[in-house]
Order: sequence, then C-alpha cells, then structure tokens
Amino acid sequence: MRNLMTTAQSTVAMRRWGPPGLVTLAAMLAFAAVGPATAAKQARQPAEAVAPREAGEPIMAIVSIKSQQVTFYDADGWILRAPVSTGTTGRETPAGVFAIVEKDKDHRSTMYDDAWMPNMQRITWNGIALHGGPLPGYAASHGCVRMPFNFAEGLFDKTNIGMRVIISPNDAAPIDFTHPSLFVPKREAIAAVPSRADKLSAEAEQATQAAAEAKKAAAAAAKEAASLPASLRKLEQQKAKADSELAFADKKVAAAKTDQARAQAEELKQKVATKAADAASALDAAKAAAQPKRDAVAATKEAAKVAATKKAEAVTAATDAKLALEPVSVYISRATQKLYVRRNTHKPAPDGGGEVFDTSIEVPVTIRNPDQPLGTHIFTAMAKTDTGLRWSVVTIESGDDAKDALDRVTIPQEVWDRIGPTALPRSSIVISDEPLSAETNYRTEFVAVLSNHPQGGFITRKPTAPPPMEMASDDGWGGNGFGGFFFGQRDPNPQPVNPRRQRGGQYQYYQPQQPMQRSFW
Repeated sequence: MRNLMTTAQSTVAMRRWGPPGLVTLAAMLAFAAVGPATAAKQARQPAEAVAPREAGEPIMAIVSIKSQQVTFYDADGWILRAPVSTGTTGRETPAGVFAIVEKDKDHRSTMYDDAWMPNMQRITWNGIALHGGPLPGYAASHGCVRMPFNFAEGLFDKTNIGMRVIISPNDAAPIDFTHPSLFVPKREAIAAVPSRADKLSAEAEQATQAAAEAKKAAAAAAKEAASLPASLRKLEQQKAKADSELAFADKKVAAAKTDQARAQAEELKQKVATKAADAASALDAAKAAAQPKRDAVAATKEAAKVAATKKAEAVTAATDAKLALEPVSVYISRATQKLYVRRNTHKPAPDGGGEVFDTSIEVPVTIRNPDQPLGTHIFTAMAKTDTGLRWSVVTIESGDDAKDALDRVTIPQEVWDRIGPTALPRSSIVISDEPLSAETNYRTEFVAVLSNHPQGGFITRKPTAPPPMEMASDDGWGGNGFGGFFFGQRDPNPQPVNPRRQRGGQYQYYQPQQPMQRSFW
C-alpha cells in the first residue's frame, strides 16, 4: 500500500500550540490548578512505549476509550503505545471499526477556530481523526483521538491509507485465531496475479477502444439516417399532390362538353400523369436508398450494444485482477444480513481527498439465529505462513464468541472463490450486529459504530453530503488499470433486517448512494 497525503508540510514550528517548552510549562500550570479528582486521572495517564524490537509496518491501531490509550500492531505484535484523549461527555469518540482514509501533515480545523491538528489521520469524512494535540490525562476532545505531538509526528509516515483503526469501549488486543471459514490463499493463484492482471488490462483497453469505435459508428449511421424521415415525408407529399392533380384532371376530362375542352383536359391530364409518375419513381428510389441506411443504423446500434457488453465484462475481469493485488476487507452485518467487500484502488477521489475503494461486491448472507447477537469481531490476516495466512481476532462487543459467530454465517461460495485464493496479509473479515454507518462511502473502507455506546462526537457532526449525480459514474478504463468509480446501482432503499437504535435517535446506516462531498472539522 502507499501513502497518500493531501498536505506534506513540515511541523518543525509548533505554530498554534507554541514551542515544546511552552507546551510543557502550560501543562504543568494546568496540572497545578486542577482539583484532586482530575489530578488522579492525570496521574494514571498511560506512558508512551516502544516495543524492544525492530518494528514492521503497522497493520492496525486499537484505541481503548476506557484506558485512554492507543496501541499499534505489526505482524508480530504491539510496536507502539501512547496515551490519548478521546471525546469528552456529549462529544464522545464513537466506538467501532474504521480505517485511515486521508492524511494531512499540517491540518487546521475549519470548525474549531482554525485549531492546529498536526499529523492528522482521518478515519471518517465527517471529521473523526487521529492527530497530535494536548493531553490533559482524560477524555477532553470534541470526538477525535488526540495523541502526543511528538508521537503523532513520528507515527505519521509509518501508516498508510486503509490501515485498520479499531476504537474499543474497553481494553482489547488481537489474539491468534484459526477457523475454516477464513481465507486460505493459493500460492499459484497469487503468483499468477500480475501476469493475469496485465493480460486482462490489455483486453479491457482493447474492448474499451472497440466499444468507443462501435459507439462512434452507430452515431455516424444515426446521423446519416436522421434526415431520411423528413426527405421521405417531402417526397410523399409531392406524390400525394401529383396524385390529387391527376384525379382532378380525370374529372375535368369526364366533364368536358366540347371537343376543344376535351382536348385541353387530355393535354393537362398527360402532363399531370407524367408528374405523378415522376413523383412515384422518386419516392420509390428514395425508399430503396433509405433501407440500407436504416439497416446500417440497426446493425451499428446492435454492434455498439454488443461491444459495450464485452467492454463491461472485460473491465470487470480486469478490475478484479487488479484488485487481487490488494488486501481484501469483508464486512458481514447481522442488521442487514449482507456481506460487503472493499478493496483500495488507489485511484484519487475525483472530488479531492482520499482514494477510491471498490464497492462492486455486496451480497446477501444467511445468519443462523439472526435474532441473537453476534458481537463485533475483527479478523485480520497478520502474515503469510507455509499453509496460507496467520490470523488474529479482536473482539470489541460481546455476543457470541468469535468462533461461534463465524460458524453462524453462511457465506456464498462464489464470493469466497472470487476473493479468497488471492487474499493477502492485511486482509480482514469483520462480523458485527451493526449495519454500516452512513459515513461508509466510496472513499472509505468500512465505518461501523457500536450503537449501544455514546457517539456524541459523531452525532453532533454534519453528515457527509450525497454526491452530485453526474459524478456517480465513469465508463472509462483508467490509466491506473481501474475503470469507473465502482458506483453500482443497488437497492435504493435498503432497510436493516434487525435495525438497532443509537442513543439519541435513529441509527444512521449505510446507503449504496455514495457520499462524495468533503466535510471539514
């Protein structure tokens, strides 16, 4: 995976919060001024820690609201720990499952008086993020997760778009886990991915070009035939007029009383008959000439339709092949009884900020005893093994234990066959009672919040706006190998099978109509 930063400016100057010495002095004065209860909270603040080994790339971060601490993990265990400050009462940081969607080295808030929020790593588009900030020793933010300034700065370049962020109400940690339902990749399938992706990408480009040419030919044929109805109508009118004149001449011949009148009428009739014959011949010739053009319109239209179908199939196959090079994330919701798949295309979002995630797979699943809670479990492929992948699980909401939760879900085999053989480390499967949040969109992996925990920092923020309709599709084959923005048209009014209510109002869940507009905090 790669880093994508919308801003990459230096944070050497402390700017809003002043130099480190002033920050320390301010913290000391603040500590001296607080009461015994607050001082006790501060005294229990966790310390920063670094694992005594060489660290790999972070795979996940777990924030404990209870302990006010964040822990980062690589494939072999924890690597970094630090105290944090989550949302205060009324603006609580939502507990749930997230991923980094944007990074900004020198972010300033547009909501909170231009407040400096350095080394910002956004996890929702309505403004929840991890960033550097002051830590009083207790939950004090407006919903974000504040980390120590130096810690946030040192962390910034180590993480990537799409890294899992888990916010847990209580302390949680990954534990080793095995289960037959987890992905078991095939070495030969993974080895074949690059060449297959190149081959199918070339075929998609050819199909796209062929579809464009067929569409152009159909348009040209239609344009050439566009004047036919008017031309034929004019000739038909001329013939009808000539026939009418001929009929009038016949009546005049029949009504003639003298030889002279009859001769004049016969002469007129002959002229009119010639005119009528010429009009009929012209109409017949025009009709004969028009038929090939009409046939060409029908043929090119059908050819364009066939080419468009072949293009769609080729683009889908090529997209799947390209996506097989990326870790795959799966979300299974008891509330909607659906399975959702996300993979990062690394294609920049067209409206600015973040990257596009593929949303092309969303299918129903069968859950045994659907009225009974599953809990919320995050299964993560930590590393390759000789037999496949080594998995861990993090549970942040009780229900069934992780094994039983997986046992209760029947996943369509065709989906597993499509994504399982090429699954890579950092792939994940999330099982939850919750529906996806409405903040899940084409620029996110998954956003799912625990509805039975406070979410003040989420609810008080303005929801991400829906996208302009003209930006909701793209029929091209992108230069990076991904066509379109993957905005499939699905059920326009999905309803949870087992809806859950959040504190303070109706739970806002994911709708396939993807949000586009960037929010600010």
